[in-house]
Formats: sequence, structure tokens, C-alpha cells
Amino acid sequence: MRFVIQRSTGAKVTVEGQVTGEIDKGLVILVGVTHDDEQADIHYLVNKTVNLRIFKAVEGESGFDLSLLDVGGGALLISQFTLFADTRKGRRPGFTASAPGDVAEPMFDRVAEAFRDAGVDVQLGVFGAMMDVELVNEGPATFILDSTDRHRGRRRG
Repeated sequence: MRFVIQRSTGAKVTVEGQVTGEIDKGLVILVGVTHDDEQADIHYLVNKTVNLRIFKAVEGESGFDLSLLDVGGGALLISQFTLFADTRKGRRPGFTASAPGDVAEPMFDRVAEAFRDAGVDVQLGVFGAMMDVELVNEGPATFILDSTDRHRGRRRG
């Protein structure tokens, strides 16, 4: 499972002209699901995300001091199968590493539930829909978390 996280001061997702999810301060999280993801992957990524110190304690400073839980921010979750695109060959991406919808959708729903269980206000895109996502990426600050990192015993720089 992979999250692309963007710190935001405001974001919304629109489907067919209707806003389906909107947050003020918080995180926009693109969620990619692959074939062998399991509940432990969700637990790892959600726990890491809500506690990751990526918000500033003092406006105007550049430090990363506070977590999503510390600032009481929301999370706008958007399913995105393209996070597992294979672009190594040719000019057209392949998506065989992305889980099919019947596997990915229940996993995405469990991700949303896990964020809610952690005390986060969750807003959603629409699974499998063509979505327009608008956000103000504060910083900009973007982070990539991958659940395969939970298996690694070393830190990466």
C-alpha cells in the first residue's frame, strides 16, 4: 500500500460537478492499493501518517514539529490506482501491480475507517470515479509512505 501525502491549508474533491469531500487544514492523501496488502499495512500507514510531525508549530517557521493529531486537521482520502503504475517499458504505463477494484475498494474503505478510529475527520473522493482534486499544498510539503517500509529494519536517508 502506498500513500502520497500533501500538507494542505484547504482541499476539495469534485465528481461530476458535486463536491464529495472538503477539508481545511490537514492532509490530502492519495491511496494506492496493491495485490498483497493486508490489515497490517493499513495499521502501519495510518499510524505513521497521523503521528508524522509535518506541521509547523509556529507560523512563519519552517520546522516540522506537530502531527495531524496535534493540529486537529482533517484528511481528504482519494483512491489512486496509478500510484502503482509501471512506467519502465514503453510509453504507456502498466497497472498490473495495482489491485483490481473488487480488492482495492474494501481496503480503501478500511483505510478511511482506520483514520476515523484514530480520531481524524475523514472526507472522501469517490472510489473509481473521475475526480477533480483542488488543494493548496502548504510548503509545498509532500511525503510518500509505502507499507513495504514496515518490513525494513534500516532507515533510509
